[in-house]
Amino acid sequence: MANSNDFVAFVLEQMSTFGPVSAKRMFGGHGLYLDSLMFALIDDDRLYLKVDDQTRADFVAKQTKPFTYQRQGEAASLSYYEAPPEVFDDKADMLLWARKAYATALRKRPSSKQRKVKP
Repeated sequence: MANSNDFVAFVLEQMSTFGPVSAKRMFGGHGLYLDSLMFALIDDDRLYLKVDDQTRADFVAKQTKPFTYQRQGEAASLSYYEAPPEVFDDKADMLLWARKAYATALRKRPSSKQRKVKP
């Protein structure tokens, strides 16, 4: 799970029209955040964007793969799919796909009632 700082910087530059996206190190990769909400991750110099039932088909149509990792010797996955290749060539494409991922993260964010800690 190594990431080159150059790739992280490149992705952040490609997302510059989307907003002040920041990268935070986590588990050997990076989480990408906008307004304190994680909507993407970078692992092994690959960008993965958050998906749900509303957006997964868009990623499948582009023949991208889900993010997977090894957990206790078995493959596990999260709700992230690899970004389509064209996002690296065109900031307008990156903006479109980043917006989809961010909208997904907003839908998946727990409501304030769910975030409250119960005694």
